[in-house]
Order: sequence, then C-alpha cells, then structure tokens
Amino acid sequence: MLSAVSCLAFAPGSPQILPMPAPTRVIPRRAVVSWILYDLANVIFTMGVISLYFSLFVRAEVGSERADSLLGRISALSMGIMFCLSPLLGAMTDRARKRMPFLVWATLICCACTALIARGPFMVSAILFIIANGGYQAGVQFYDSLLPDVTTEQNRGRINGIAVGLGYTGSYIAVGVGYWMSRTHAAFPFPDYFLFVAIAFLAIAFPCFVFVQEQGNPHPRPIFTWAAVTESTRQTIHTLKSGNKYPGLLRFLLGRAFYTDAINTVILFMSLYTVNVAISTGLTKEDGEQKAQLVLMSAITAAIFGGVIWGFVVDRIGPKRTLNIVLSGWITTFVLAACVGFLQLHIAWLFVVACIAGICLGGTWASDRPLMLRLTPPDRVGEFYGLYGMVGRFSAVTGPLLWGATTWLTVEQGHMPVVRGEAFAILSLLAMMLLAFAILRRVSDAPRDWKALGAIAET
Repeated sequence: MLSAVSCLAFAPGSPQILPMPAPTRVIPRRAVVSWILYDLANVIFTMGVISLYFSLFVRAEVGSERADSLLGRISALSMGIMFCLSPLLGAMTDRARKRMPFLVWATLICCACTALIARGPFMVSAILFIIANGGYQAGVQFYDSLLPDVTTEQNRGRINGIAVGLGYTGSYIAVGVGYWMSRTHAAFPFPDYFLFVAIAFLAIAFPCFVFVQEQGNPHPRPIFTWAAVTESTRQTIHTLKSGNKYPGLLRFLLGRAFYTDAINTVILFMSLYTVNVAISTGLTKEDGEQKAQLVLMSAITAAIFGGVIWGFVVDRIGPKRTLNIVLSGWITTFVLAACVGFLQLHIAWLFVVACIAGICLGGTWASDRPLMLRLTPPDRVGEFYGLYGMVGRFSAVTGPLLWGATTWLTVEQGHMPVVRGEAFAILSLLAMMLLAFAILRRVSDAPRDWKALGAIAET
C-alpha cells in the first residue's frame, strides 16, 4: 500500500513533492585544524628563508651593492621554472585519485633542499634555494586546492582567514629563532638556521598529511604518462583560449599577476630595504639587521589579526569587495614606503608601513583564495588553481627582475644611494598595484551556474 505522501505525489494535478535536500557535509575538526597548521608550517619557510635570511645570506656572500640584482635573478629563475610547471601540475592533480601525495612530495623536496643551504659553495646554495622554493611554491598550489575539502560555502571565508592569520604565527617562530641565534653567535649560523626551518616545516605540516581526508576523484585517470602530460597541457591551453566562457577568470588572473607581483617583490626585498634605511640614518649593519627583524615582526603581528578579521569580512560582504579594500590599503603602503627612502625619514616610519602592509597581506590571501574558488568549476579545481599559481609565479619572476633592473640602473649605474634606488623600485611596485586595481574593477564574485556554463564551454 502506498503511503499518503506517495499518493499525494502521484495524484493528477497535485504538486510534486521535492526530494529532501542533501545533508550538510560534516568536516572533522581535526582535518580543519591540520589544514590550518600546514599554513603555519609553510609560513616558517616563507618568512625564515624567502623574506629574511636567504637575502641576508646573499648579502653576506656577495656584498650589499650586488645583493639586490643577484637575489632578483636567483628568485626569478626559480619562479620561472614554476611558472612553466604550475598549470601542468594542476591539471595532472585533477586526473589523480588524491591530491595529497603531491603535497607530501613537494614538502619533502622543499625541506630536504632547505636543510642543505649554506653548507657548500655559494652556487650550490643558490641551486638548492631554487629547488626548495620550487617545492614550496608547488606545495602551496596543492594546499590551496584542498580548500573545498575542509570548508563549506558558508564558512569558507572564516576558515581561510583563520588559516591566514594563525599561519602568520609561524613567522614568530622563524624570526624569533633567528633573533636568538644572532644574539648567541658572533657570526650568524646560516647552516644551522636553514636546518631548523626544514625540520620545523616538516614536523608542523605532518598532521595535514594524516588527517585531511579528501572527497577524492571518482574517475581517476593515468598521470605519469606522456599522453597525460600532453592532454593536460592541451586542456590548459584550451581553458586560456576559451577563458571568456568562465566569467571573470582571465581578468582576475591578469589583475592577480600585477598585485602579487608587487606583494611578492616587497616581501622578498623588505629586509634589505630596512637594513639600508637603517644604515642611511646612521645605524650599523648589525643594528639594521636587528631592526629588519623587528619591522618584520610588526608586519607579522598585523597580518595575524588582519587575516582573521578579513576572513569574517569576506563571509559578510564577499571576497571581491574585500579585495578592493585591501588593494587600496596596499597603494597607501607603497606610497609611504617610497617616501621613507626619498625623504630619508626616520626608520620608525617603516614600522608604520609594516603594520599597514601586514594588515593588507592577511587580507590579500583571506580574500583572493575564496574569490578564485568562486570563479572555479568544481571538477577543475586543480587546473584552475594551477592557473592561479601560474600567474603568481609569473609575477614572482617579473617583480624581482624589475626591482633588480631598477636598482642596477639607479645604484650601480647611476651611483645613487642604495636606499634612494630602492625607493624608485618601490614606485614601480606602486604602478603595478594601481594597474591591478583598475583591471579587477569589472570582476564579479556572484555565484555561477556551472552546469549551464559547462555546457557553453564544451561548445
């Protein structure tokens, strides 16, 4: 006998009873916490190696006049390699049953190479840095693509913002241990420091490898074959050519290339700029290096609060409006930073710049990761985050080269004071940020109907 509900459902002229909505996906708390911990772990590498001590290692090896241009070339080479590989790696992870093995191997490569930096000739250390940075950059790409596995549409901004904010506490570890080593050794022990970073990165990242459970790919395909490589490459090229069928995608990627160009470059050269500002105001190199650490700590503290707060803002007003506000803050940051060098302002002004930059830094990653996911079809997360990573790598190539070229023209050829040449380099970053702001004005974060758009994209 049919139930009353069934009879009503099939009675002529009666309204259809809609099926019950699918239950909300339950994500274990330990998976969310472990995903957040990976952000903390890789920030130890970012701050300890990329932002601070590898640049100081280069300065100690080649001198202050050559450090900017040489560091720019080393970083550009590393990012250039990843620029070529990022979209291919992303498309290949969409073919895999799981993305986690890619994250594990990228992290292991990064940590192994980092542990060996500064233990041999400078050229060997430069090559190790290039490989370590490549492993880190690939890992970030795989890590970002796991965001849908640890969040829902309702809490994505908050979880991502908390990851960004708490992730920056890893910078306290990186800077704090470096500061302690500088105080307890006559000459800074670069080999021991890079070994510490490698061990800390791997240890704190480990829970992510164990507890984050992916939904997985129900239709995996071969990965490590020449046919898979060529197919993934063709798919990426097709996506770029048909980008107008994915509303806002190409415009966002282009704008992101410019604003990440400016941000990645200022992160890379912040410590050198701080040291040179300190020396121009009469402090010693050693005092300048300590000031650089304190300036970075100020930026870190602001980024922690900024990431958490901006995450809630994203859930309230959307990732696009949030990103607009954040980019306005970056424009203010670059104007103030350039004034410090041109007007030879007291180094205290760099603490103001650092606090604004930290707030904006937390807001950038709290808003643009969810925005990219809003622009991404659910079945092509790996590929689209590969494109997202690709433009970041491109920016990390062009930015250091532009900074290095500017300082080469103004300092090495024009014989300007180093700090003034770096101020001109900051103006080039300001121009990029203004251009990014203009490009992104027409990008919308309105939810997409991916079934309808997918049918259009296939035509």
